[in-house]
Amino acid sequence: MRLPGLLLLILVIAPLSKAQQTAKNQNVEIPRRPVHTFSIVARDPVTGELGVAVQSHWFSVGSIVPWAEAGVGAIATQSFVDPSYGKLGLELMRAGKTGPEALKALLAGDEGRDVRQVAMIDAHGHVNAWTGKNDIPAAGQIVGRNYSVQANLMMNEKIWPAMAQAFEKTKGDLAERMLAALDAAQAAGGDIRGRQSAAIVVVTGKPTGQAWKDRTFDLRVDDSTEPLKELRRLVTLQRAYNHMNAGDLAVEKKDNEGALREYGAAEKLVPESAEMIYWHAVALVNMGRVGESLSLFRKVFAMDPNWATLTPRLAKVGLLPDDAKLIERILTAAK
Repeated sequence: MRLPGLLLLILVIAPLSKAQQTAKNQNVEIPRRPVHTFSIVARDPVTGELGVAVQSHWFSVGSIVPWAEAGVGAIATQSFVDPSYGKLGLELMRAGKTGPEALKALLAGDEGRDVRQVAMIDAHGHVNAWTGKNDIPAAGQIVGRNYSVQANLMMNEKIWPAMAQAFEKTKGDLAERMLAALDAAQAAGGDIRGRQSAAIVVVTGKPTGQAWKDRTFDLRVDDSTEPLKELRRLVTLQRAYNHMNAGDLAVEKKDNEGALREYGAAEKLVPESAEMIYWHAVALVNMGRVGESLSLFRKVFAMDPNWATLTPRLAKVGLLPDDAKLIERILTAAK
């Protein structure tokens, strides 16, 4: 495969004599202070999913550290961050380089490599990481099978071993296992300065050509006293919306029972969400199961009467049957 000109130069003559200049040329801002943090890049060998999860005492860490692309790879770039490692690393892997090869190529042309900490994993699980000799201690990494954990400016040297152990022992999908690694890092001492932000990105194993569909999780907590707790809440909420989307797709395919299973799963995850209960009720009406919908409508209307105000409007745009008696029957649930 022919490489884009810039990437070809990286591999042949290493033009990145200054990685910060590369980022500047791409209009990427370089933090003036180190984004010290702990992170994990990982791949699920069963589903092919790729992901990155991170926490730091730095504002909006999710905007610069994690990078991932379905069918290509995942990258965490931290310490004295050069965000171009993310963009260029994915381009190199997309062009056929392994994760370790892409990392090696970028480090070779970076005069600031001694203050970087970077990990890259490709779609086949080839993974490697780099911890510069001038990263602020405690700093280190563990590269395992289908994952790498890395951390710098930590309270102690127990952080990354705790992350590796948690990731390997935790059951569940990739997002759950990466969150377990972050929790273990914090429990072992975490960032010596405390905590502020966190993020998680998970992409599907096979690209669809539509990047927005490939990201099953793309969540950030930019500023919080409990970023990991808030990140877990958002992950749960995203899981629920993923079920809702799957339910909507089942409705389109006339799979009513499948749709109801998905809607029910969403409600179990976030039972306090009026939004999910309401659209479940709407789906029941459109399936001709009005009687089953009424208790759900009643619950939602009690939570917020504005949902009752909304209901007649759905009939006008075809999202509910245009039947005045039916709409009145539904609205009586609000009384």
